[in-house]
Amino acid sequence: MSVMSVAEFGLWAALGFVFWSKNLDRRFPAMGGYLGLRLISKPVMLFLFYAQARHWFNDYAFLCYFIAYWAVYIGSAVLLYLVCQEVFRSALSAFPGIQKLGVVVFRWAALVSAFASLSTLSFEHIRAFMIPDIASRLMRSVSVLELCLLGFLCLSMNALRLPARSVTFGIALGFGMMSANDFVVASLISRNTSLTAPLQFAYESLIMVSLAMWIAYCAMPEPVLQPVLMPVNSMLFRWNEIASALGHTGTQVAVQQPASGFFLSDVEKVVTEVLNRNLKGRESET
Repeated sequence: MSVMSVAEFGLWAALGFVFWSKNLDRRFPAMGGYLGLRLISKPVMLFLFYAQARHWFNDYAFLCYFIAYWAVYIGSAVLLYLVCQEVFRSALSAFPGIQKLGVVVFRWAALVSAFASLSTLSFEHIRAFMIPDIASRLMRSVSVLELCLLGFLCLSMNALRLPARSVTFGIALGFGMMSANDFVVASLISRNTSLTAPLQFAYESLIMVSLAMWIAYCAMPEPVLQPVLMPVNSMLFRWNEIASALGHTGTQVAVQQPASGFFLSDVEKVVTEVLNRNLKGRESET
């Protein structure tokens, strides 16, 4: 497990190098912040973990590890929510109207999910050991959001013209795999378990597979996005126009009264006379 932890940090470092060398942090700044948090916290957490196991610093290592671990955990939950929002925006970049309306719905869904997760928590006796419960519930709501985002992208890839080799889909796929991994381990593993349990090795292996997949997505050249062409009577086009119009009053247009019937009748008479003259001219020629 120690070797796998060091290998995981190496994969995080390789991912950060490829991610920043391709300037993907300009497109996904929250993802760049999440990678930076993982790269900084991983060696610190490993050091505090070994210090706790060897009883260094007069057993203050446990308190430092406890505070640092859950602070990074809560920070990761916040950054993961921002990453999901970035992926959602990137996937709907071709439809600005739907993107604007969808981000509003996305935020409300995240707020309701967090409220539902924290509503079952009792705040009668506030203690320091409530921090793990709060952090776990926040991360659980974010994990559900990640799985829903991956399901949405899988169902709407054809309509959104989103290729499977896109970095946008790759980020969502990686986080979806990690979220499913967390839910499976949380449901199968017991509370008092060893770090060398077989399920722990499977959990760490899937994290490393997700990191390797992210490295491949960032290293491969991304396909050029083609402009989205659709018929005017497309339902998606109508939804985009309706969503773009929501919240905009627009400019006022002066509607002119329809012309009188006398004018239209005069125009009709002139057209009829011209047609009659043309017919008479053709008959005389024949």
